[in-house]
Amino acid sequence: MGAAHRRRLVPGFAGDGAGSIVNQYGGGWKSNWVCYNVRDMLTKRIIPCLDVSQGRVIKGVKFLAHRDAGDPVELAAYYDSEGADELVFYDITASAQGRGIMLDVVSRTAETLFIPLTVGGGLRSVEDMSAMLNAGADKVSINTAAVEDPELIRRGADAFGSQCIVLGMDAKRVEGDSETRWQVFTHTGSGGGRPRGLDALEWAVRAAELGAGEIVVNSIDADGTQEGYDLELMRAVSEAVNVPVVASGGAGTLEHMYRVVDEGKADAVLAASVFHFGTYRIADAKSYLARMGVPVRPT
Repeated sequence: MGAAHRRRLVPGFAGDGAGSIVNQYGGGWKSNWVCYNVRDMLTKRIIPCLDVSQGRVIKGVKFLAHRDAGDPVELAAYYDSEGADELVFYDITASAQGRGIMLDVVSRTAETLFIPLTVGGGLRSVEDMSAMLNAGADKVSINTAAVEDPELIRRGADAFGSQCIVLGMDAKRVEGDSETRWQVFTHTGSGGGRPRGLDALEWAVRAAELGAGEIVVNSIDADGTQEGYDLELMRAVSEAVNVPVVASGGAGTLEHMYRVVDEGKADAVLAASVFHFGTYRIADAKSYLARMGVPVRPT
């Protein structure tokens, strides 16, 4: 049985493609999916992130100085067995290089999983999304293409349901302003990214209105530093939208994870370095959060 036909729990919204997604792009291949509204659930999710370049998982600091972290297929299988709630796969140079995502790597990665897989990087059209979902992804994440064509979010949501459409947002603090605000960056797989002059909070609100079912918020300032998430950014976005927010960028300790779901109001925690290089295991994170009173799914 192919990866796209396995039964998985896919975060979504009742009445918006939930339970069965049958349309001109996907046919009936996802009709056995079970969808749920994540914000109506109590559990917080732990999500390892695979940043992939040239077929290898890499990790840097603030999108620079990358080092090798392993094979994506092997890491995906490992995290599934470790009890991760979901997995995110980003082809981080696809947009910067103007190419499509590596379908073969995604397909091989999806084949190892029985947890939801979100895939992003180089997706520019509904047809690209369809190809990725057929390759085994459960959700697709769009960033650069959505900034350049916001209606792509609506078209994707109309075709597959909001539960399949994730906005990936890379945000950086604007220096020198009297009030705290963040600017959206794109093409972050090359040279640290390009500033777009777009306010991060305004963009998050608009994306949710267009149909994004989830928002992954990555702080460029905190990315790879292991010094903690940008709690102010995460809380601001979480309070501005009514869709699940995944916190990304800065995890270095288990306390950081707790603080971002507590003070930052995030619905899920995404991390890379602390898992890839063995600082913590998934079970460590879940045990700590459980001890702090945060409901999590058992490993």
